[in-house]
Amino acid sequence: MTGSIGRVGLWVTDLDRMVEFYGDVIGLETLVRDGDRAVLGVDDPLLVLAAAPDRPARGVDETGLFHTAFRVPSRAALGDALGRIERNWRLDGASDHRVSEALYLSDPEDNGIEMYRDRPRSAWPTTDDGRVEMDTLPLGLDPLREAAGGADRCPPGTDVGHVHLEVSSLDAARSFYADGLGLRVRQSMPGALFLAADDYHHHVGCNVWNGRSKPPEGRGLAWIELALDDAEAVASRVGGAPTNRAGEVEATDPDGITIRLRRA
Repeated sequence: MTGSIGRVGLWVTDLDRMVEFYGDVIGLETLVRDGDRAVLGVDDPLLVLAAAPDRPARGVDETGLFHTAFRVPSRAALGDALGRIERNWRLDGASDHRVSEALYLSDPEDNGIEMYRDRPRSAWPTTDDGRVEMDTLPLGLDPLREAAGGADRCPPGTDVGHVHLEVSSLDAARSFYADGLGLRVRQSMPGALFLAADDYHHHVGCNVWNGRSKPPEGRGLAWIELALDDAEAVASRVGGAPTNRAGEVEATDPDGITIRLRRA
């Protein structure tokens, strides 16, 4: 099976502020702005922001989004992202994951964000059974600053490389995402699970690090979209709802997170 992450939808309280942030800091273009909804992206739509001013802040025990990971196509583009973050916002962390280099921050409504670039697949460390060996190592920022080209927007080729979720049970998540959706487990470690639709290092990450236990009700993650080459068969396995106007089938994971499935 092959596939990828498509769009990510967020419920937001202050739509204007969030559109400004994802433009000036993350570097996305506003593709559509229609009343209480905005669609941002680069080549294609990547992020859908829906105004929900009456939704409360996400509770500390609610499952949902750990981070949306925007993947840029080069080290120069990641250096540019670092520059935008340092000029316009604040950086929370930076890591070398062996398969990738990553920057971490949160948006104005506390949704986690990763901006990263992949190393060549030939350089990814793998185990004897073909899984990837990711790690979290320090990432030096000065060489990244030196690689920057000074762009104020993400370049063509930018996409959502993966989404990392906070779940209540790794066993339940494995049952849904691996057994149900058919994603492959690419790495597992204490408290976390990483899965992909093919040989990518991961399209979906799941963790229980913060002990989340209740379905999401507040602002934050509304849905994630998975583009799979056998979306219809997958939907039938996980009890997907009838196709919506966008040609997608909706399913719900064990924590109440909405997954939109469409054909790749």
